[in-house]
Amino acid sequence: MDIRYSANQRDFKRYTTQETREEFLIQNLYRPNEVTAVYSHVDRMVTLGCMPTTETVPIDKGIDVWANFGTKYFLERREIGIFNIGGKGTITVDGTAYPMGYKDCIYISMGSREVLFASEKANAPAKFYMVSAPAHKPCKTTFIPIADAVKRPMGSLELSNKRTINQFIHPDVLETCQLCMGMTALEPGSVWNTMPCHTHERRMEIYMYFEVPQDQVVFHMMGEGSETRHIVMQNEEAVISPSWSIHSGCGTSNYTFIWAMGGENKEFDDMDHLKPTDLK
Repeated sequence: MDIRYSANQRDFKRYTTQETREEFLIQNLYRPNEVTAVYSHVDRMVTLGCMPTTETVPIDKGIDVWANFGTKYFLERREIGIFNIGGKGTITVDGTAYPMGYKDCIYISMGSREVLFASEKANAPAKFYMVSAPAHKPCKTTFIPIADAVKRPMGSLELSNKRTINQFIHPDVLETCQLCMGMTALEPGSVWNTMPCHTHERRMEIYMYFEVPQDQVVFHMMGEGSETRHIVMQNEEAVISPSWSIHSGCGTSNYTFIWAMGGENKEFDDMDHLKPTDLK
């Protein structure tokens, strides 16, 4: 497991491009029959990826659960949200199988002992993208297909940010301890997300960009609004955003991204907005 310790905004101003990428960028999430995991000390969130091909893969494969979490099994004191961004697959939670199509989501409660990943076809494998947060009580494990996500149209073509926010793991959809997750899809001709931008001092956020064409990129903006930086990201890469950082992106084409939040509260209006003209 890759462990990332917290970075503060004062030191961040002195980071080189490579240091910024090493601290916040998450790459190579989907390796055949493996679980990739990155533990961030920012709100103790864990970002994971799994691409089962010829095997059924347990969620803790290659992870020393006791050494990293002090627990007997991965979700003993954690909750997790999982999206499938690949071919058809199945997630089995304590013996109950959930078929997962493209862009389907499942929330799995704290206390779930066994989580297994499998693909329907080895040559068209599922790609399971996951974010886990500490939890204090069990909630209901819930499957949310893309068709049932709450859809919020936003933006406009004139501002190059016409998009649909799909709410999956959200207070308006189901109960969780702290984890919130959703998916935002930009329409052709739109390239900006989360602009005008904001910070939220009481929550961190993680973005995972996908449906980025092979020869295109996303410039992810981060840092304090008064001194911004960017990370150039490619398809199926994720980025950690501490509470002090803005989190906006501009692509060389349209794209889709999955957002995940954890922290003190789940109040989506609890934001500190910044005007584009105030950014530096």
